[in-house]
Amino acid sequence: MFFKCLMGNVRQKDCTKLRNKNMAALNSTRRDFLKAVGLGAVSLVVPGCSNSPRHPADDKARKPNQPLNRTDEQQADTEPADLKKYRQQLEAFRSEFRAVELADVKFFLFGMGNRSKWLYKDGVLKNALTGSERMRRPVKSQNIIPNGYRVELKTADNRNILIYENETGVYIKENEKITRLEGTNSPVKLSDFRGNKYSEILKVLHQEILINIVDSRPLPNFFVYSKPWRRDSAMMAMCLEKTGNLNIIGEWVLGLNEAYDRNNGQKQGKPESEADNLGQTLYLLSLFTDKSHRLVQKILDELPKYEVKDEHGFYIRGRSDFQYVPVYQTKWLKFGLKQLGIDDPYTIPDIPDNYSSLFWWDYKDKHVEEAGWVNDQYPYIGWARDHFYKRKGNPISNRDYPLTWEKGASQADYPKLKIIDPIYSEAETSAPHTWHAAEVFLYLLDL
Repeated sequence: MFFKCLMGNVRQKDCTKLRNKNMAALNSTRRDFLKAVGLGAVSLVVPGCSNSPRHPADDKARKPNQPLNRTDEQQADTEPADLKKYRQQLEAFRSEFRAVELADVKFFLFGMGNRSKWLYKDGVLKNALTGSERMRRPVKSQNIIPNGYRVELKTADNRNILIYENETGVYIKENEKITRLEGTNSPVKLSDFRGNKYSEILKVLHQEILINIVDSRPLPNFFVYSKPWRRDSAMMAMCLEKTGNLNIIGEWVLGLNEAYDRNNGQKQGKPESEADNLGQTLYLLSLFTDKSHRLVQKILDELPKYEVKDEHGFYIRGRSDFQYVPVYQTKWLKFGLKQLGIDDPYTIPDIPDNYSSLFWWDYKDKHVEEAGWVNDQYPYIGWARDHFYKRKGNPISNRDYPLTWEKGASQADYPKLKIIDPIYSEAETSAPHTWHAAEVFLYLLDL
């Protein structure tokens, strides 16, 4: 495998050593950020080193417009009008913001919301969870149109096949016969985001959120995570509320019995109860029920474990992503209490907090400047900070699809990505990723 190196003409073996050293240093947490703060670690999306500067300020100044690679011999000769519009918006977006290289693997996922999940790649359509093939055709040419939720194929014997998804299901049109794929009759609402500067990109970000809902469970990436994370789920819910799709996760939310997701540390046999989950869970419940829900009192009973009263006020302090972030945790708690109409005695402490700026939609005046680390392995962090500070500089991918990702997370099951392509599992890159998609989506709606 070819590796590009950060420092120029370094031998491939040395570059590989550098990558392995950096990745080992970053492998202690789900977000793996703690050492990244101190070490200034290189964040990568494809295996090996990168020739891109890693300091956020340098990235912001650079804002590269990385062109799409459309040299695939299977690419259709004609570019559909909606795909052309999408690519024009991507070009403008990458000039205004930034792009990061993602593996050059052409695939598309079907099955938004509570539908069966389907993977298309190179003329093969298969169940994305079981690997069972539904269709295999020799491909002469193809167009993958992410913003149109469809794939257009011309087979080796010049037959045209269309695979598409809309608000009513996923369909295959072949020989003028239209068949809906099994398990895809659950409805979704698909907005055209008319009037938004980046309407076509918003469609794809929305798809990358909806595609990762499995049986009402909002997952960061359905290949590598089997359990929802409250943090990611809350951000997804904000998007789903704006597009009229909240009902899709209602069954999961109303069925919650625990105050925490206890995902971090699970693979290491030491699952953690993260204090920010309390406010996130209250917020999620507020979208479907009221304070009489059985879990609300259970959450309130947990609060004394984290309460602190000192010169900074009365607030909560616990661990989230393996660090203490009381400002972020208290903001989430106050927001959740407010959404449910519950009395709130807490104050946001006037202290530095590494996650404070991730909470960008409320309590903006309660913030002390912090280090504000940014790492392209976890791009949702940078996008949230940019939303808070009203600045630009964080990335989407340089591909038509997917646009979002997470890399090197300690709780992800990366071998399951082999069904897409081994390069994704080798690179430990899950794409698309819903927290990343949600942060970009919400940022663009406020643009």
